[in-house]
Amino acid sequence: MTQNTPLSSRLPLPSEDVTLRVRSAAQLRAHGVSAAQTSAQCLPGGPWQQILPGVYLLHPGPPTGRERLHGALLYAGRPPVSARRAPARLAEPGYGPGEEDAYGEAMVTGVAALALYGFAAVGPLGALHRIDVLVPRTRRLRSARFVEVLRTAVMPRAVRVGEVPVAPVERALADAVAATAEAADVRRLLTEAVREGHCEPAAVVRELSEAELLGRPAVVGAVDALLAEGRAAAEARLYAMVREHGLPDPVWNVELRLPGGPRLGAVDAYWPDHAVAVELDARAPRYGVPARRRRTEEDPQWAAYAAKREQLERLGVTVVHLTPRKLREAADQQATVVRTALMAAADREPAAYVMVLPR
Repeated sequence: MTQNTPLSSRLPLPSEDVTLRVRSAAQLRAHGVSAAQTSAQCLPGGPWQQILPGVYLLHPGPPTGRERLHGALLYAGRPPVSARRAPARLAEPGYGPGEEDAYGEAMVTGVAALALYGFAAVGPLGALHRIDVLVPRTRRLRSARFVEVLRTAVMPRAVRVGEVPVAPVERALADAVAATAEAADVRRLLTEAVREGHCEPAAVVRELSEAELLGRPAVVGAVDALLAEGRAAAEARLYAMVREHGLPDPVWNVELRLPGGPRLGAVDAYWPDHAVAVELDARAPRYGVPARRRRTEEDPQWAAYAAKREQLERLGVTVVHLTPRKLREAADQQATVVRTALMAAADREPAAYVMVLPR
């Protein structure tokens, strides 16, 4: 292939594949297209256009949302200057560097990531004016045009949505909230995240805490709504699990007491004939407490739960502890745990009589 070879012979023609319609300068060079030839193609009235530094759209019309997204990742994922001096590596004949190489460690985050996850609250990808891209803190890269570069000391593990590397929902939410000033908008994002089953409230609040966003006025009330929504969603999954797996009907949301004695505590479901209780762990996470201590006596919330469980089990009541995440990701397994506890009741010593009161 020589400099006299027509460009149409050196480069795959634009197609339905967005990765062929948007190319980095490195990818173009890998196909034998020089910088001068690229510049000539991008002259006014030409067939190409430069949409970001070192990123080119191979048609004259406005970029689509997917083209802007791919371009943002090519821009943020380009290697440092020292690495660009190395010869380009071809992944497949005719296609230039592999997409993972082209994107590097960069991933989409913020509102654009939520659009890819299907959040109704953010609207379609093509309507967004900005695309947030997460890169390692060591990268020396500036935001440009529609790309906002966000740096982090610890990169999360990317989730692939189609072929696009995207930050996990919890991290994308935190980055979106950081750029949102209106409390109503923050509330809509957090509520949809839980209501539609994208993630658990505790994981979201943990990300918000690490990003030091919990003290923002727009976030405070929204977090309360998030936790309430998470609790409601977990209860709905518990009801569905009992119904869909043919478990006996329990009494729901009750308080247990000894006759004439102290309050034993509230449970989410109770089978009086089997002395089996289910409790959802939908507690709000504690901040400033290391993860290794969150379920020890040093965590007052966990200590209170453990004391209640120990007291009930001394009275012969089996307590099954379920988390919202387990109910969402492994309802079949959790139904088996509850069913096993109910079946084992016949082999246990009779439980002490406890009063069951509405909560």
